[in-house]
Amino acid sequence: VAPEPKSSILPKSEKSSRHSVTLPSEIHTSLERIVKKKKVSLAWVVRDAVEKYIVDELPLFRGLTND
Repeated sequence: VAPEPKSSILPKSEKSSRHSVTLPSEIHTSLERIVKKKKVSLAWVVRDAVEKYIVDELPLFRGLTND
């Protein structure tokens, strides 16, 4: 598996937390297609999607990066 691309619109936190979610099978199937296409993990795709959602909902985070 190729190294996962950097994706961090939001500032990187030193701490992480683990969560469990239940997804409809259609969404999971779509996520698996993305995982195979991008050669990344399911967790990476979900984190990337959540970050983008937060930026859309909270515009103050726009323009912040981990660089």
